Amino acid sequence: MADIALIDYGAGNIPSVLRALEVALGDHARSLDVIVTDDPEKVRKSDRLVIPGVGHYRDCQEGLFRPEGMVDVLNEAFTSAAKPILGICVGMQLMADLGLEDGETEGLGWIAGQVDAIPDTGLPIPHMGWNELSIEQDHPVLSGIQNGDHAYFVHSYHFQTKGSDNLYLTTDYGGSVTAAVGRGSAFGVQFHPEISQKTGLKLFQNWINWRP
Repeated sequence: MADIALIDYGAGNIPSVLRALEVALGDHARSLDVIVTDDPEKVRKSDRLVIPGVGHYRDCQEGLFRPEGMVDVLNEAFTSAAKPILGICVGMQLMADLGLEDGETEGLGWIAGQVDAIPDTGLPIPHMGWNELSIEQDHPVLSGIQNGDHAYFVHSYHFQTKGSDNLYLTTDYGGSVTAAVGRGSAFGVQFHPEISQKTGLKLFQNWINWRP
């Protein structure tokens, strides 16, 4: 049985996420395995799930929802199985109720809120590059990550949570922009840990060791 399923639904950052996970595993690589799969049954048999993602919300939603049974498997992993799930960029956004990029697109509905455009404050859109993180509340996946640590972002939309209970990180880009959310066994980051060097490696290591 594979321990970590990296879900392949056409997201372009899968190779870099796979490499980063393999580095983060370190000594765990002797006993843990990572598979890239679009097979719902292989996802069901895995202990941990990663939902990557780059690009358009609707395209990513359609890719993730397309395999028969995949949404059921993901919902089972989040609810009854309570498996650790990591969402990256659009993979995190898909945890929302709704995406508003080119109309309304249903999300997984795990974390209350919607994905909307970053407000226009005169700064370039998409938001692209290194930005400082601000910790809104503690979480095991953020252990050892400090206020002011840098992470790499590429996005035009962000997750607007309903309330602050599920908001864990923000960044300042002409105003507060959501950088991480979580609920139950699901945790998601707007930035790309696979290219965020020390901060990203620490986040992956924390997530690998996290027991919700």
